[in-house]
Amino acid sequence: MPTCVRVRLYHGREPKLYEMRLKGEAPPLGVKVVVRTPRGLELGEVRAGPREAKKAFGDLVRIADAEDLERVHRLREQEESLKWWLKARLRAKLPQVKVLGCNYTLDGGHVVVYYSAENRVNLGSVVREIARHAGARVEFVAKGPRDQTAFLGTLGMCGMESCCSTWMQQFAPATIRAARDQQLPLSPEKISGPCGRLLCCLAYEHPHYKELLAGMPKRNAKVCTSAGVCGKVIKLNPLAGTVDLYTEGGGVVTAPADELRPRDREN
Repeated sequence: MPTCVRVRLYHGREPKLYEMRLKGEAPPLGVKVVVRTPRGLELGEVRAGPREAKKAFGDLVRIADAEDLERVHRLREQEESLKWWLKARLRAKLPQVKVLGCNYTLDGGHVVVYYSAENRVNLGSVVREIARHAGARVEFVAKGPRDQTAFLGTLGMCGMESCCSTWMQQFAPATIRAARDQQLPLSPEKISGPCGRLLCCLAYEHPHYKELLAGMPKRNAKVCTSAGVCGKVIKLNPLAGTVDLYTEGGGVVTAPADELRPRDREN
């Protein structure tokens, strides 16, 4: 297996790390490097030290010098100019296409255009025109709702930058069951992220909630407290370790879950 370092490439705000084959001494963490990928030479940043990997995405060529950084700065200006030109051009020809950003390789000979569209679109009619304007070979990459959020970056409902644009390497398989177990309202605006899909953090927290819920009664179970108050479980509070009971007298009381017993045992 090849010895690799993990490098973050500058494709929008995506935090994904790529394995780059190491042929000499490993550069320090945080250093800008030039790597060779299937697209050509690109700039990246070393984020993890040497390790054996099953497969390398590319090769680490060298540590980036001042000339490389200056070239990247000029390319970033070209990318921004191309993005706005594309937005204006496609608005007339393909209004359903949303241009997210562009990314040139270090030699300027290849440009990747990231876009999103609700339905499949044929971009063949505009490839030649864009290639002439960009002065490079053009590649289109479609982004789904989650990938689009990771590419652009946004804030989550927690007030912090979204996980998918800061550290996540792959999306978590969140489910409605996770939302139910966490006693969350099953309202789309409450359990969906900026991408419109279920919150990734539901999947991160679900194992902990399952562990907490294992020793608690089920909803609608009929139980009694150690003080002899009986009722039906209407809400679980797993973090607090309590449940809310609708009592036989018509009131609601909160009781520790570990003090509850099935009602049949009390009779």
